[in-house]
Amino acid sequence: MPDTPQHGVPDLGSVTFDILKEALRRGQADLKRSKSFAFMFAGFYVLAGWFMAWVTWLTGQSYWLVFAAIGFPLLAPFAAVGFYDISRRIEEGRALDWMKIFSVITSQSKRQLPSISAVIIVVFLFWFFLAHMIFALFLGLSTMTNVSSSLDIYFTTNGLMMLAVGTAVGAGFAALLYMITVLSLPLLLDREVDFVTAMITSFQYVQSHPVQMFAWAAFIGVFTLVSMVPLFLGLFISLPLLGHATWHLYDMLAYGVDRNPNAAA
Repeated sequence: MPDTPQHGVPDLGSVTFDILKEALRRGQADLKRSKSFAFMFAGFYVLAGWFMAWVTWLTGQSYWLVFAAIGFPLLAPFAAVGFYDISRRIEEGRALDWMKIFSVITSQSKRQLPSISAVIIVVFLFWFFLAHMIFALFLGLSTMTNVSSSLDIYFTTNGLMMLAVGTAVGAGFAALLYMITVLSLPLLLDREVDFVTAMITSFQYVQSHPVQMFAWAAFIGVFTLVSMVPLFLGLFISLPLLGHATWHLYDMLAYGVDRNPNAAA
């Protein structure tokens, strides 16, 4: 199959827990076949995690993490496209050619992916703004202290309220980002559609299948968090596995469970 995308959004079928399990199984199979790509793409995030931890330890400051967090959403969709294209090539029986895969990734800069990356950054910036407002609202009048090392402030009444409100608001932003990207990113690789249509399609699909899709979101969040604990090394497994599985989830919803005979091998 050529890499020229078809036009329009496909009719997406209903998601079930069996489809989610199958997406993970196929993602695991793809990971086993493309370990070198997984090491390279995930290695970028592992190194970035080490760098952030090193700078935080060296300087004792964490404000610069805001800039790192802003930069990551710009690059993350392009890394995801790499995993998607690998899975697509495997299911179509095509060779995993480094140059062709990188060509597909770089070609996305001329399509809709930069626009959706910009949307992600705007959402992040708005969340940072609200986070500062929440902090100021509950702890702005507290005695000056180093909130990075003096943890007692978080166990005061205002500190606990700040954590509760901040967590709730942060969860809302995380849910929004998940809803607009979980299917829009693979859709933008697969089809020629504008990024607004892709985000609306993804949002509406999650809205129509909340139990299964938010269960998928919970799995992604917990798995990623756990994989970061051992010095970020777990990302070598979690990122490629989730990337491949996300493509297969979209693929099965768009084209049916039986379209991918190669994934079972």
